[in-house]
Amino acid sequence: MGEVNVTPTSSAAPPAPNSPGAPGMSGASAASPVPVVPSQAGAGSVHEPPEPPRRTAFAEGVDQLRAAATTEPGRLRIIGALLAALVVAFGAVTAWQMTDRSSAADDVLHNSQPLSSAAADIYSSLADANTAASSGFLAGGDETAASRERYQKDIRTAAAKLSDAATNSDPDSSSAATIAKLNELLSEYTGYIERARANNRLGFPVGGSYLRLANDTMQEQMLPAAEKLYSTENERLRSDYADATSYPWGAIGLGVVVIGALVWAQRRNYRRTNRVLNHGLVAATATATIVLLWLVAGQSFARSGLNDSYDHGIRSLNVLHDARIASLKARGNENLTLVARGAETTKLEDGTVVDAYAHDFEGDMSTLGKGLAEAERLADDRAGKEPVTSAVGGMEEWEKRHKEAQAEYESGDFQQALARVIGDKADKPTGECFDNVDTALRTAIGHEQAEFTQAAGNGRDAMTGLPVGAAALAVLGAAGAVLGIGRRLSEYR
Repeated sequence: MGEVNVTPTSSAAPPAPNSPGAPGMSGASAASPVPVVPSQAGAGSVHEPPEPPRRTAFAEGVDQLRAAATTEPGRLRIIGALLAALVVAFGAVTAWQMTDRSSAADDVLHNSQPLSSAAADIYSSLADANTAASSGFLAGGDETAASRERYQKDIRTAAAKLSDAATNSDPDSSSAATIAKLNELLSEYTGYIERARANNRLGFPVGGSYLRLANDTMQEQMLPAAEKLYSTENERLRSDYADATSYPWGAIGLGVVVIGALVWAQRRNYRRTNRVLNHGLVAATATATIVLLWLVAGQSFARSGLNDSYDHGIRSLNVLHDARIASLKARGNENLTLVARGAETTKLEDGTVVDAYAHDFEGDMSTLGKGLAEAERLADDRAGKEPVTSAVGGMEEWEKRHKEAQAEYESGDFQQALARVIGDKADKPTGECFDNVDTALRTAIGHEQAEFTQAAGNGRDAMTGLPVGAAALAVLGAAGAVLGIGRRLSEYR
């Protein structure tokens, strides 16, 4: 019989590859897989994935900015914010720097220069008071009311100027300490002068000793202190000038950057849209340009006015004040030559012994001559030159009369020498020449003071309104930049 193929009826699936029933498979490899359940002890050996680290707000902001920069609307928002910030910063820096310069210019006009002038007046008043006291002492019991009144007026002026200077000085400054010292010495000096006068009226020789003591206090302590105050205030004046006239380079540089950024933004806008103008950006550029031009022009005009006030005001004032101080010191030494009568001597470099006050007089007159020559050179108009020329003529006549008085003194005729120094006009005294020189110098000082005030006022006025105007225009410019960029953004909605 033939073979019968029997088909198995079982529904069991045929053995899978690598199953126990598969040919060629080992028993071990045919074992069914059993899920592995970690034991309690081995639970720690399974590591869960770590949580991502927390990101800072700054990092997230950078990512958002980077993402925004990949789209045109995002880039426009960034450009608009930067432009607005630059314009506002330009206005703020301009307002800040010009406020400082305007304040310094105002200090020049109303603070440091008046204090410098007051310091010079303190010196002049003290020196003139000393001169008037020595003249009154020489007159003895015949001291005139005019001489006494001049001394008292000088003392009152010095006290008033010291009070003003103390009010306008910083409490802890060196000027305040100098002023306090001068106030103390002023009381001491007036005490010596009153003792000298009282003894002189009684005919006691000790009166001359008190006068020399008062003069030493004035020459060795008070006038050097007043000169120190004058120098300190002059240095402060120069510092204020430097602050007021320096160009605000920070604001100017930032203005150039702002205009450059606005031009770049408009060029970028044109290249992407072929639109020539963006009204907002044009308005921002116009306001920034106005502020920059106003800044440069205003500072240039202010600088010109302030420099003019220094060249044609302060320089002349300093020279004239020094010349007047030299004339006052010369007059005082001329009087003291007769008061001391050779009691005070000095030794020159060649070994010659001379009268100390007569020697100082010659030095002071030399200083006066040089000062008047410089003042005449600096005078730039007729009104300023005429009083200086008059002072030069008075000085030359003074030197001529002084030689005559000195000849009388050296010949032993003390009374005639005294008449030529403090006598009436019939005696052609040197005091008349000194008064003429002093009057001419005060006239010249008044003229130069007016010149300074006008020029410095013009310089300060050139900055009027600039800080506030720059800030206001900057706000308008920033608004224009934002609106201009906003107009472009609206096209994407």
